[in-house]
Amino acid sequence: MAKKDEKSHKNAPLIGIDIGGTGIKGGIVDLKKGKLLGERFRVPTPQPATPESVAEAVALVVSELSARPEAPAAGSPVGVTFPGIIQHGVVHSAANVDKSWLNTDIDGLLTARLGRPVEVINDADAAGLAEARYGAGAGVAGTVLVITLGTGIGSAFIFDGKLVPNAELGHLEIDGHDAETKASAVARERDGLTWDEYSVLLQRYFSHVEFLFSPELFIVGGGISKRADEYLPNLKLRTPIVPAVLRNEAGIVGAAIEIALKHKLAK
Repeated sequence: MAKKDEKSHKNAPLIGIDIGGTGIKGGIVDLKKGKLLGERFRVPTPQPATPESVAEAVALVVSELSARPEAPAAGSPVGVTFPGIIQHGVVHSAANVDKSWLNTDIDGLLTARLGRPVEVINDADAAGLAEARYGAGAGVAGTVLVITLGTGIGSAFIFDGKLVPNAELGHLEIDGHDAETKASAVARERDGLTWDEYSVLLQRYFSHVEFLFSPELFIVGGGISKRADEYLPNLKLRTPIVPAVLRNEAGIVGAAIEIALKHKLAK
C-alpha cells in the first residue's frame, strides 16, 4: 500500500511560479504532459520589487491557484523562478529587480511566507529544463543549449537531460562587448535593426558559442522566438537551431520540474 501511495505521488500536479521584471505568473503543472492545468494567473511585479513585496505577490498567486479544484494537495512544494543567479537558495545577481535581493535567502524567505517547501531556480534554467523534458530538446543526448533572447540573453546548459545551473552565456565578451548588449531582442529594438541586420549579430554570437561548446542542439526562446522564421533561416551553423516549443509557459513548467526533482516527486 505504501508503495502504491508513493507511486501515486510521482508526477502529481505541482504549482510553478515565474517571477519576472514586469509580471509574476503561475500555474498548476501537469508533470506527465508538461502543460498547465487551467489558465495561468498573473499579477504585476510590485515596484519597487523588494523581497518583501515580491513574496507577498507570490503568496497571492499561490493562494489563487491553491483554491482551484485541480490544485495539488495543501502543503505540497512550490517551484519558483527568479531572474538572477541562484546558488544554494541565495540570490547573487538582480539585474531586473530591486538590488536589495542581493544575498537574500530566497528559498528561506518564500518557504516561511508560504508555509510550504519552496525551491527557487534561475528563470532561464527553468525554461531550459522544460524544453529539455517536454519541448524541442526532449530525447536529445549530449549538450543542448537553450538561449533566450529578451531584455538580455539568458541561457540554460543541459547535458544528457540534466541541468548545469547558472550558465550566463549572455555575458560572454564578443568584440569587446557583453554579447547581450548587442544581440538581445531589446538591443535590436533599441538600435532599430532589420531582421537581416540582427541576423548578422546573432550569427556572430551563435558561432562563438558553438565554437566554445559544440552543442548537439540550440533552442531559441524568449518573446521573439515566435518570429524565428525572420532570422533563424539566415544563420549558418553546424549545429541544428530551432525555436522553443513551450514559449511563455516554459518558466512555470520548469519551476515545477525543479521542485519535483528536488523532492523526488518526478523521475
